[in-house]
Amino acid sequence: MGEGGDSRALGSEQLRLELGQEKQMKEMLELSIFELRNTITELEKRLSSVEDEGNEWKTRYETQVELNRQLERQTGLLQEKMEHICGNPTDRLSSIRSFDQMPVGSLNQLLKQLEEEKKSLQNQLKDYELRLEQEAKAYHKANDERRMYLAEISQTSATLKIAERQKTDAVQIKRKNQILRRRHNVPENQRILDPKKGPIKKTAGVKQLPKLKH
Repeated sequence: MGEGGDSRALGSEQLRLELGQEKQMKEMLELSIFELRNTITELEKRLSSVEDEGNEWKTRYETQVELNRQLERQTGLLQEKMEHICGNPTDRLSSIRSFDQMPVGSLNQLLKQLEEEKKSLQNQLKDYELRLEQEAKAYHKANDERRMYLAEISQTSATLKIAERQKTDAVQIKRKNQILRRRHNVPENQRILDPKKGPIKKTAGVKQLPKLKH
């Protein structure tokens, strides 16, 4: 009886340790979800400022959202199973009572299942973290290029405005010069009646007469 009780106590202690590890894994997953949500929120804000947010970045954004949803579903399933095993989380003895009521074979099977699920979630978490890192690098690179293009566009627009202003000034100066040339280059016999220019001479438009023969 004593050895059986000690063996059961050791088994319960091991299961409690495994359960603690599963709780830590759940907390890591929740932290990862929190970070992913913040990243997606930041991506949404930045994407809203980009004029052409279709094609590549829209696909990447939707892919990241789907990965986040999958991770949330996996975390939810793990949390439900943990709550089912532990019972009331406020009652520290509920998990021990649940384990005491389960046969050893069921406990071993449950432990094996939890180990497999933990490994699967760990692999998924690593995969998501790697993808998120790659997407973040690609996004920052594209964002830097976008900023560079915006700076170039702004500089080019400023140069264009200066050129347009200079062109307008040149056209106005050309028109003024043409008007001045027309005013000063009109022959005397082609002057129109203009009070500012004075009366037309009487000899205007009259050809020189030939000399009389004697």
